[in-house]
Amino acid sequence: MVMNSKINISGFRHLYPFKSNYFDLKGFKYHYLDEGEGDPLLMIHGNPTWSFYFRRLVKELSKNYRAIAVDHIGCGLSDKPDISKYDYRLKSRINNLDSLIDYLNPNKKLTLIMHDWGGMIGMAFALRHREKIGRLVIMNTAAFLPPEKKKLPFRLWLIRNCKLFAKTAVQGFNIFSYAALFMASFKGLSKEVKAGLKAPYNSWQNRIATLKFVQDIPLTEKDPSYHIVKKTDDNLYKLSGIPMLICWGKHDFVFDDTYLKEWKLRFPKAIVHYFTHAGHYVLEDEPDKICAAVKTFLKNNPTFSLPI
Repeated sequence: MVMNSKINISGFRHLYPFKSNYFDLKGFKYHYLDEGEGDPLLMIHGNPTWSFYFRRLVKELSKNYRAIAVDHIGCGLSDKPDISKYDYRLKSRINNLDSLIDYLNPNKKLTLIMHDWGGMIGMAFALRHREKIGRLVIMNTAAFLPPEKKKLPFRLWLIRNCKLFAKTAVQGFNIFSYAALFMASFKGLSKEVKAGLKAPYNSWQNRIATLKFVQDIPLTEKDPSYHIVKKTDDNLYKLSGIPMLICWGKHDFVFDDTYLKEWKLRFPKAIVHYFTHAGHYVLEDEPDKICAAVKTFLKNNPTFSLPI
């Protein structure tokens, strides 16, 4: 049984004026946006955001492209099943994306636009389907094990490892989603944007993915998702021939400049835009500049139809 508290989006509907689409994922409703026509652009969010995070890109890019933005299971307007029905693991996230793209069946190469957990999910997906990927856009994320032996920030370590505290704080008091509203943006968020970002996470059950994403962070070989991350890490070089744009916010307490350095090391030909007045929610802090950068990148790196 899937139990979701009703999600009210009326207060910020003008910011998110899109048609909702649902894919039947083995009985679960997998929500996604599908706006415009042309080259397909697949936007993949992280934790604790949802497709709302990409609203400005969807509005701007759907004028000339097909803008697709997913809500992972447990996030946004997708179903939020109990842990007994869905495992909330990285492998399932990648498989879900696989199923949706197979269903949508775009006839041109995909451009992946990824943020936070979306980077790991998207790049693992890209390695499965290199022939289907035409361009890559990276925003404050990782698709490799922590560089330079970086340790998990204490706040995340606490949520990941202290189960009783985590369930009470994250599912009970929504501390993870709420804290991100103040910590993830450098410039600060409006009341409406805050309402939009936190709207799907309005009850204990609706916050399950927020918790499980953190608990799924792999640190050792014993962790369930470690081997997927290690495999992606080891094979990331196979994507080096694909044009890449990196839009990076300086003030990110998790994905800091050490992670940006690693991306640049692995993809030295990538175009990099470094925003000194932006944080982890780089697209919230610099939407106009990022929209312009992505438009230019897409125009300068055309893709082609897939062979029939």
